[in-house]
Amino acid sequence: MVIKMEQKEMSRILGKAETLVEALPYIQKYNRKIIVVKYGGSAMSNEELQKNVIKDITLLKLVGFKPIIVHGGGKEISRWVGKVGKEAEFVNGLRVTDAETMEIAEMVLNKVNKSLVSMVQELGVKAVGISGKDGGLLNCDKKYVDGKDIGFVGDIKSVTPKILYDLLEKDFLPIVAPIGLDDNFGTYNINADDAACAIAKAVSAEKLAFLTDIEGLYKDINDKSTFISRLTASQAEELVNSGYIGGGMLPKLMNCVEAIREGVNRVHILDGRIPHCLLLEIFTDHGIGTAIIADDDN
Repeated sequence: MVIKMEQKEMSRILGKAETLVEALPYIQKYNRKIIVVKYGGSAMSNEELQKNVIKDITLLKLVGFKPIIVHGGGKEISRWVGKVGKEAEFVNGLRVTDAETMEIAEMVLNKVNKSLVSMVQELGVKAVGISGKDGGLLNCDKKYVDGKDIGFVGDIKSVTPKILYDLLEKDFLPIVAPIGLDDNFGTYNINADDAACAIAKAVSAEKLAFLTDIEGLYKDINDKSTFISRLTASQAEELVNSGYIGGGMLPKLMNCVEAIREGVNRVHILDGRIPHCLLLEIFTDHGIGTAIIADDDN
């Protein structure tokens, strides 16, 4: 007996097919291209959002992208610092990191790292968790803020991406914790945004995506009508110099501009709290966040 499909169900299925067709040119364009995803903030602290992000990145891998995850863990580090009776201290958004805090940060970041590895592998993709120590990936100096010593905080001096290329060649998804070594093999905590930007430049990534706690970039954060969906690196520099951009977005935007200037094709600032934000930005015609492009990009 043949049962006629209801119109509503047919429309739903056709909608899925249209979505796949819309994604096809993007899959073709970025096949075998490297995309670096900086993963942190609220998207990491919420278990459901965490699973959605990992599903997105796993899907990118399965359709031919070469993703690299660079993750943070700031909120979890602060929680563990509090457990030992210390109070988290920040200067210009950077965690003041004494020897005990450095030990806690490395422990927490390694824990987060292996948790992400497990989540990826549960979805059928091979993953390897590393830190910037492995293979000499992230070499750094001590970072000073306005001349102030803030402890074991690293300023990236160079990136040796061989370990990432080796993992990608063997079909692994690399997951990187932002910890580096100085020339004397001392351990340093590195801002995850800085690590993602430096790695994206070193591997000439096609895309660098920042998962943040805001919808994207606004000329005026208090006026939702000033949302910017797309701008060039030069326009982003003008925004920085104009004084419109402040707070934690300022160093992030400067990182974005630097990445574009040094060969990354596109940088995306996305709201990691939106389910499947990566897929919506990369595989649909309109996207949902802010894209920063090279000046000569059409």
